[in-house]
Amino acid sequence: MDYQQLLADRTRLMEASVIREILKVASSPGMISLAGGLPAAESFPLEIMEELMGAVLGKYGSKALQYDASEGWGPLREALVPHLAARGVTTTADGVLIMSGSQSLLDGIGKILISPGDYVAVEAPTYLGALQAFNPYEPHYLEIETDDGGLIPESLERVLSGQRVKLVYLVPTFQNPTGRTLSLARRKQVADILKRHDTLLLEDDPYSDLRYSGERVPPIKSLAPEHVVYSTTLSKTFAPGLRIGVCIAPEFIQRWLVTARQGVDLHTNTLAQALAAEYLTGGYLDRQLPRIIELYAPRQLAMLDALERHMPEDFTWSHPEGGMFVWVEGPKGFDAVELQRRVLEHGVAFVPGRYFYVNEEEGAATLRMNFTAADAATIEHAVGVIADVMAEML
Repeated sequence: MDYQQLLADRTRLMEASVIREILKVASSPGMISLAGGLPAAESFPLEIMEELMGAVLGKYGSKALQYDASEGWGPLREALVPHLAARGVTTTADGVLIMSGSQSLLDGIGKILISPGDYVAVEAPTYLGALQAFNPYEPHYLEIETDDGGLIPESLERVLSGQRVKLVYLVPTFQNPTGRTLSLARRKQVADILKRHDTLLLEDDPYSDLRYSGERVPPIKSLAPEHVVYSTTLSKTFAPGLRIGVCIAPEFIQRWLVTARQGVDLHTNTLAQALAAEYLTGGYLDRQLPRIIELYAPRQLAMLDALERHMPEDFTWSHPEGGMFVWVEGPKGFDAVELQRRVLEHGVAFVPGRYFYVNEEEGAATLRMNFTAADAATIEHAVGVIADVMAEML
């Protein structure tokens, strides 16, 4: 049978995740991977999972195994209110929507907002997963310029002045892929620009709890609440396999997100939500997060120190205050895809930066490296290998 003829037209815009394809290679025996955005397995609270499960089944019984509301498990929505307030996001339990990972929110936003030909503004570079989610809905992308401080507000102003933009997508805190964080001053400018142009922002905030230095910066949601859909997750601070995504959206947008997801998955895994609720209300996250920080901070420092020692001249890199990634930029004409090919032969993997750009002709000399999933000694070795191959290529 010719299955090709059965495919919908939109599949021409669907591509396998480049990062996940790289991760297949990176998972080979003996391979050192700086490629993924994976939390360290040591960060998972395995020692309390049996206790959590017992507490959940004892408290909720069969309700934790039953179908539930599309908006989310009530106890989890309530538990998230003070958790979000600590970040500067004010909401009620009714204002919280639980999704099957924040990736499902990206698809939901695309489904309800983006028509073919609509303009979507993204940072250059931006999160690859967002592009994958939006692409089947056929937007035209507009790139917002960035520098070492993240998004440049003046560039956002020019983009919104030039076209009627349906949606702006940003990761303003410990951005994936660069690790950069937008300052409070720039956030205020962004909020003012959004309100002036009456434009909606999707603020993706999966990493802000992973801060190793500096002071917390309030989300843009707190500065322009009616113009921002705020997205976060427990994947980085509990367990990614549970797929708990969190959304705070204007009521009109939330209603449509609920309607859209009912045709996809009805609701997020009830047991996973119940476990997450107990994780928050039982104080487990408050105890676990310092351990995660204590695990990751030395690994980030090890990567930055290794880059300082090993990188050839003319290479620069970001110095994030948190998150999971460091972004490296090489001289004009350098080919990070070729570097990746050669480095893989030495048993090390990373992600070439060009995949994070709407236009893949950009970012040829850039690469993203993850530091959370490897120990300090392994990071030192891997960076040394990458630097040696860079030197050979130069």
